[in-house]
Formats: sequence, C-alpha cells, structure tokens
Amino acid sequence: MQRYNILWADDEIDLLKPHILFLSDKGYDVTPVTSGADAIDACEKQHYDVVFLDENMPGMTGLETLSYIKSMKPALPVVMITKSEEEQIMEEAIGAKIADYLIKPLNPNQILISVKRLLDNRRLVSQRTNMNYQQEFANISMKVNDQMDHEEWADVYKKLVYWELEIDKTENKSMSEVLEMQKVEANANFARFVIDEYESWLNDADADRPLLSHQLLEKTVFPNLTDEPTFVIVIDNLRFDQWKLIEEDLSPYFNVESEDTYYSILPTTTAYARNAIFSGELPLEMSKKHPDLWVGDGDDEGKNNNEAEFLGRNLKRHGLDIKYSYHKIIHSTQGKQLNDQFSNLLQNQLNVVVYNFVDMLSHARTDMSMIRELAADESAYRSLTQSWFQHSPLLDLLKLISEKGLKVVITTDHGTYRVKKPFKVAGDKNVNTNLRYKQGKNLGYKGKNGIYDVARPEHIHLPKPNVSTAYLFATEDTFFAYPNNFNHYVKYYKDTFQHGGISMEEMIIPLISLTSKRG
Repeated sequence: MQRYNILWADDEIDLLKPHILFLSDKGYDVTPVTSGADAIDACEKQHYDVVFLDENMPGMTGLETLSYIKSMKPALPVVMITKSEEEQIMEEAIGAKIADYLIKPLNPNQILISVKRLLDNRRLVSQRTNMNYQQEFANISMKVNDQMDHEEWADVYKKLVYWELEIDKTENKSMSEVLEMQKVEANANFARFVIDEYESWLNDADADRPLLSHQLLEKTVFPNLTDEPTFVIVIDNLRFDQWKLIEEDLSPYFNVESEDTYYSILPTTTAYARNAIFSGELPLEMSKKHPDLWVGDGDDEGKNNNEAEFLGRNLKRHGLDIKYSYHKIIHSTQGKQLNDQFSNLLQNQLNVVVYNFVDMLSHARTDMSMIRELAADESAYRSLTQSWFQHSPLLDLLKLISEKGLKVVITTDHGTYRVKKPFKVAGDKNVNTNLRYKQGKNLGYKGKNGIYDVARPEHIHLPKPNVSTAYLFATEDTFFAYPNNFNHYVKYYKDTFQHGGISMEEMIIPLISLTSKRG
C-alpha cells in the first residue's frame, strides 16, 4: 500500500503526538512543524500529499499560510484545523479552497476519515463501485433476458447509464469491458422487443405503449402552459448519459422536477423524429396533410427547415391561440443574439429553442480526425459535450430563465450510437445515405441479423414514395455500407456515432422538467 506524506503545522504540535502516532500506525508519514513560516518552507523543499494547518498560530495565521501554500501548489489539499466555530473564519477558509475543516478537540477517527477521504477516496470509491456493479450485474442480466415492457426497458437503460458513469470515475475502469458487453446484450434484446412491439404502438389504441415523438408536446407541454412563459429546449442528438453530465452544471440554478424518458419514432433522425415532435403527427400523416412542408428522403431540400410552421399548425389544431416563438441555434453568435433579446421572449407563453451543437459534434467526429481524437471513446464524447455546454450561450440562457423563476423542459429528438459492424446493402442512386436506416426500392441484402426490414412502410406510418419502397433499420451496432468500395467505406465509418436505427441510446431519450431555484 502506498504511504502518504502529511505535513502538520500547529504551534502546540507536542500536544498532538498521540494523533501523529495514530496516523503513523495507520501507514502515514507525518512531518510536524510549529509555524506557518515553517510549513511554507517545508512545502518548498518536499512533496506532501496533504497539509493539516492550525488556523490560530502566532505570527503568520493559518489563513495567511493557506494563501501562500495555495499560490505555490494550488492542487495540494489543505485541511484547516481551528478551535473557533466563527462563521466568518469558515467562509474565508472555504473561499480559499480548503479541502476540509476540522474543529478542536480532535478525534483520531475524525482525522483518519478526513485523510482517507482526501487521499484514498478514489481507490476506495473504485473498489466499492466495482463491487456494487458486480452485485448488480446479475440482476440486470436477468431483466435483460426477461420479458419486459417499455417502462422496464427505460429503467434498465437508466441503470446501465448510471453504472457507466460511475465506472467512468473509477481509477482504472476495470469493469468497463464487462459493462460494455452487458450493453451489447441489452441492445440486442431491446431491438427484438422494438421489432415485436413497434407496429402495435402506432396502430393499437389499447397497446401498452410509451410516449412517442409525435405525442410529446400534446401530452407534456400543451396541458401545462400558463400565463407564465414556458421554455422548451430541444438539444439535438442528446443522449441520457450526456444529460446526466449537463445536469451537474444546472444544479445551482434548477431543481429537477421530473427526470423522465420517452421513445423516439423510427427513423431516429431529425427529419422524421424532430418534425414529428413539432407537427404532432407521424411521418406518413405529415407527408399527406402537409405536402407543402414535408420534405422526403429523395428531395435535396433541407428536411428540418419547416419546424416553426409545423409547430404553428400543431398549436392551431389544438386550439391554442397563444403567443409563441421558435428559434434554431446553429452557431454561438445566434445563441448570444437570442440571449440579448431575452426580454422579448418573456412576452410569449411558449418559447421553443432548438440547439444543434451535439448533432454537429457527432457529424464532426465522423468527418474530422482531430474531433475523433478528442472524442475517442464514449467517456471523451460525453466530456466534450459537457465542455461545450459549460461555455455555451445555452447555459447563459438557462441562467436567465432561472433568474426569472420560470420552468423549462429540456429534451431531444433522438440519441446516437457507436457503430462497429458493417452490413452490405445495395440500391440505386435514389437510396438515402444514412448509415442506420435505408429507404428505397429494390434494396439488396443478404441475411437479417442486425436489421429490421419493413416491406410495408405504411404499417409503421412512414411515407411510401413508390409502390416497392421499403425501409431497413440497423439494430445493435450495425451500420449499412455499399458493396462498391466497401473496405474504404467501412474503415471511414466504423467506430463513429450514428443515428437513425434501433438502440436504447437512439430511442430512449431524456425528457426533463426543471423548476428554478428562485421560483
């Protein structure tokens, strides 16, 4: 076991010998000094893992010594020890970034707990996390291989996300491969579940079905509109694990009123799923009722340029004659401009803001080697999303909403999945280019492992431009590749984040209601 070095500064250090001997017996090397100046001198000459610092020493005070030590070694944890319980001293010490605060008389176990929390915390947490996941592994596996409904699948996915984030914090991530295998197994069974149930969700009024994209506004937003402005933030391509990191940055400003999920429709893409959110209708109905707005796969026109009009017609259909706004943010300058106009948004009962950054990140990771290096794995991909959010106009907008004591809904249109296994599909020049679903006529392929083939698209409420049009959806970690130049195509797209198909990550997506802590 590693031995740690502790520096202990106290003008009455002789009285603390029993505590020093106690720590020594526990495997820690303690260097005693009797003044702040000696503590600073010791820190300059030698490495210490933690410093115990008495606040009330003659000459240089503990707080003054703390300031010097932090200027030299900002990462060195310092524990302030004092006889005083004055709030002002506590606040000054906390403001100076102390690691802990102990009040005399000291208890040996109190000291040991502080040391272990600072020096052994990561190792102890890693051990406990790995042990707890090992115990939970069997329970999750039993559920994954059992007959589950959509709510149980959502719960299992949330558990897998929880363990993924916890294991990500451990020292060597030793259980990450086991978890990844469990996620692969879960997604294989989830795909079979969706294939069995999806058609009934869309057609059987009595089916036990989840909340779906086209029901999102009608079921969760419209009934809760009041005279106070409501904000709906749609972060394109936001997975549940990415939301959990963003949640950390929102905790100073909002309480999480509800942390739910809903299911994206197929295909899990912006053109279908997000248009369904704003129109309140499935793609087949959109194409028939709104031919002036619907843009199919065969058209070159942008497929999500009519969301504001879809939203307006949806509101009108539900008899909601209200003031509303719709904004799509693609560049940070647009986000800053929207924040500058925030007071105007307060005149509306409903404000919808679409943020496209996460979707652009997934595409950029495919197309740019530098971004692929920065987001080399799931953990780095999440981290990059969080870093963007922390410095984004979106966080500034949410702070403004919080200051006004208003409610906000954060959601997305679909998630994304890391693909690894190519599946050969042949088609004519009119077949769409998405890697996780294909739409076209005379699609050629062999075998059905890893795909969901839909010969009659109207059965799942998808448009059918031609009599022989069919849809193929990738499941698990499959992605579609053309036979022509197959090896180059596979090398380019393997291990990229894609969407459009069937996976928990793409379909089970966050629906979060926040209330301001100032409300």
